[in-house]
Amino acid sequence: MILNVPGNEPASPICSAKGCRAAAVWVLAWNNPKLHTPERRKTWLACEEHREHLSQFLGVRGFLKDVVLLEEWESPEQA
Repeated sequence: MILNVPGNEPASPICSAKGCRAAAVWVLAWNNPKLHTPERRKTWLACEEHREHLSQFLGVRGFLKDVVLLEEWESPEQA
């Protein structure tokens, strides 16, 4: 499971946008080709409000690889 909250308690994944505490709905999979191998995927989480902004931020840099609903990313088919 992907979480943005440190600690041992179960918590809902939250948006990666600075200062946002909303529940995450989307997973933005990305990598920096100057630092990561092509198959490596880093992830940011996004709420509905910040999905487009975070996607554009990664997209203009050529980092964005995929945008997937969180529930689909966590499904056994993705594992």
